[in-house]
Amino acid sequence: MVSNIANAAAAYANTAARGTGGMAPREIPDASFSSMLEKAARTAIDSVKASEQVSAQAAIGKADLTDVVAAVNNADVMLQTVTTVRDRIVSAYQEILRMPI
Repeated sequence: MVSNIANAAAAYANTAARGTGGMAPREIPDASFSSMLEKAARTAIDSVKASEQVSAQAAIGKADLTDVVAAVNNADVMLQTVTTVRDRIVSAYQEILRMPI
């Protein structure tokens, strides 16, 4: 069964890379779930770091208050997004555990 799935995935990748109907070949994105989560985590961390830097700049009088508010708001939205994604992953995992075998 695993080889059938691998063959199907390879055939799909080959078809997508070649393009269809005279269309130009398209780039296949890195579709692994772990790489997507890693990218999202790095973005969240960068957002929090930027917020901290702007806050530190404001503390010494080198940043405008609106920049600080915008950076902190961006970090807050990112934290809410990460928390929501985490909750959905935990919920999906718990649902998988409840599935009968």
